[in-house]
Amino acid sequence: MKCELCKREMERLTAHHLIPRQTTKRKKVEPSPTINICSACHRQVHAFFDNRYLAKHLNTLDKLKSDPKMRKFLNWISKQQSNKKVRVRR
Repeated sequence: MKCELCKREMERLTAHHLIPRQTTKRKKVEPSPTINICSACHRQVHAFFDNRYLAKHLNTLDKLKSDPKMRKFLNWISKQQSNKKVRVRR
């Protein structure tokens, strides 16, 4: 399975809600679509951005990929081995 952000081949992926569940629950609407990403990318997304910012500005795969901070991280992580433990930086 490939991570939709970094494109690395991974054994396991996690589901990332494009609009955080906290936002959709509060408004009592259906959960947003999800993308399948590796845990390193998922942890980094939530380290860089709070849920309010994610819901408002980075609510599509393309928007997430094109954010300057994420682009820099994705450029680096895509070159790492999939079994490497990655540290999250804020």
